[in-house]
Amino acid sequence: MANQQDTLFQQVMREHGGMLMRVAASFERDRHERNDLMQDIMLGLWQSLPSFRGEASLKTFVLAIAHRRCASHVMQATRAPRHEELDEEWACSQPSPEVRVGLSQQQEKLLAAVRELPVGQRQLVLLALEGMQYSEIAKLLDITESNVGVRLNRAKTALKAMMEK
Repeated sequence: MANQQDTLFQQVMREHGGMLMRVAASFERDRHERNDLMQDIMLGLWQSLPSFRGEASLKTFVLAIAHRRCASHVMQATRAPRHEELDEEWACSQPSPEVRVGLSQQQEKLLAAVRELPVGQRQLVLLALEGMQYSEIAKLLDITESNVGVRLNRAKTALKAMMEK
């Protein structure tokens, strides 16, 4: 059983690891906190994989766990005062080589704008950007498909305004 869980976990990380990193990055700017959040997401996946029954796609299952962990992370962060220390990335006005390779300036601006959205809109945008259908998003968030469309349209309008600044 543990061997099957190891194999499934490794498959999930191969297929969806990049997506999970993007989800974590959209909820947490600080790289140390982001790494902690990613570890929490991975732990949640590890613990939840045995309960996967195939009622939804594996991608939907993985995103549901990631979004629950990210929402918990945001709730915990709002309760505790946030102290950010200066690090090497802040000392330099240019993005680090790691960031330059991974993201263009437009992607960085979009990610910053997504981070500014309220959590509910942020979840919708991220799920849509990951290619999920309205029906899948509706099921995941327990809202109607038309509500997904309305909320997503509002989020897009807000993002457009932020991107034009």
